[in-house]
Amino acid sequence: MLSFPEQYERYRQTAEDLLIETAQKLPCGTVLLKESILYSLLAGGKRIRPVLFFAAANALGVDYIQEKAFAVALECIHTYSLIHDDLPAMDNDDFRRGKPSNHKVFGEGNAILAGDGLLSYAFELLISQCARGKRQTDAAKTLAAAAGIRGMVAGQSADLFYSGNTNRTFGQEELFALQRDKTAKMIAAPLIMAANLAGKYEAEFENFGLLLGSLFQITDDILDVIGESKAMGKTLGKDVESGKLTVVSLLGLEGATALADERYRACIRVLDGIQADTDFLRELARSVRERKN
Repeated sequence: MLSFPEQYERYRQTAEDLLIETAQKLPCGTVLLKESILYSLLAGGKRIRPVLFFAAANALGVDYIQEKAFAVALECIHTYSLIHDDLPAMDNDDFRRGKPSNHKVFGEGNAILAGDGLLSYAFELLISQCARGKRQTDAAKTLAAAAGIRGMVAGQSADLFYSGNTNRTFGQEELFALQRDKTAKMIAAPLIMAANLAGKYEAEFENFGLLLGSLFQITDDILDVIGESKAMGKTLGKDVESGKLTVVSLLGLEGATALADERYRACIRVLDGIQADTDFLRELARSVRERKN
């Protein structure tokens, strides 16, 4: 039986292999566009979204290799979001995964187009699966909703609005809505998609995913204050500098730590109600709580 790190690496490497396979046949119109896309798509990372998809599908008896298009679509959308998030008009970050951000290498215009291309290609992949049946269509709808104006895009818009806005006082309601849309829904999406494909436990996996996503963002906020730039692979301290609404800015470091502990316990309680082998997901929740990068 594989240990948690070994199983995580197996899932992560499966995702990496699929992305390399995708890169070899990516139908780009220009060489520059393809170089820009692959610079970010193949930059490595934890690949937590496809890992979550594989793990949840496996727990629910779904052959995740047969559903590989969904894993690739997840990572294409995530990578597009990182490229756009680093742009000067957004978070204005010069580094991502320890390397210069896409726009620092290829320019802002090409970075925007690389993100657009990845998003469009993700939807090509999703549409290609819908003809297989209702469960695949439901999974495609789940990812579309999480990535769009009811999810990540809305969260990024809220983040921009709250950052440095001194004309209003924002509290926990605004913060948790921001976290849910910007981060948690795209963490929950792969779990719900796996449940869609299995035809069971959609509500439970959505609940677990939103809690895990909240935990992920809380630890991210904490690490922005106490983490190390080398380990994180990006510039730290920018949240405070730009006046962002974060758990630390609202509750302080001690309050943020207590909330992270509460979210972790809530994750485990949800998994207790799922009649499947959720040991890997339990360990993953623990690793998110204890993460250093």
